[in-house]
Amino acid sequence: MRGFPYDLDEPPRGVLGLISLHVDETVEADLRCYLPATGAKLHVTRLRSGDTLTPGSIAGMKVGLTAAAQLLPPAAHFDVIAYACTSGTALLGAEEVHGQVAAGATTAAVTDPLTAGLAAMHALGLKRIGVVSPYVADVSEPLCAAFDVGGVAVTRTLSFGEEEEARVARIAPASIAAAAREVARGGGIEGLFLSCTNLRTADLLGPLTAELGLPVLASNQVLAWHMLKLAGLPAPDTLPLPDGLRQG
Repeated sequence: MRGFPYDLDEPPRGVLGLISLHVDETVEADLRCYLPATGAKLHVTRLRSGDTLTPGSIAGMKVGLTAAAQLLPPAAHFDVIAYACTSGTALLGAEEVHGQVAAGATTAAVTDPLTAGLAAMHALGLKRIGVVSPYVADVSEPLCAAFDVGGVAVTRTLSFGEEEEARVARIAPASIAAAAREVARGGGIEGLFLSCTNLRTADLLGPLTAELGLPVLASNQVLAWHMLKLAGLPAPDTLPLPDGLRQG
């Protein structure tokens, strides 16, 4: 049978890749909510991770990062690929994460929530922040240290002390908002960061920013912002951002 002739389109612009932990129930839905108006195409792969978030389970992710990136469509021309784990990046190191991802897929750039968070904080001129996280101490402390090394001092923290990822995804947004208010109540900070791609923060960011009078950032929000920025795409209105980031 003779094949029917056809034309090929040029590769699309704004092709984004996401490497999500297999236990994460939140980040993919958040990004698909934030990104539609940009016309960006999002491809997602999963990385096997432990059911609990500990330094040991995080260290184990390093082995699978390149293989997970290899499961993204090989013919796609990626503008950005993101590794969606804030604490994982803090413990493994952003440079190591980016190298492992780039070894598995062709992409112009790689990012992660920690790198994205620091980029957003520098763009806003934040020097002192408060952090809310779900993690146990041996995971949350390296995260705060990574912000300090990146030039942003973490002066107030609050953690839910949870290590089971299935429970992290069930933490009520009202509890997250209450924790944010508690951190802000102590004063001495210029912004807040709600850490963890599995926390349900999407509906809290605008209201908390208005209520507290501080920029309130979160892992999935800054990740989406940084992916778009690196891809040269504008941030849509569906992505809740402080004014300084929407202009930047």
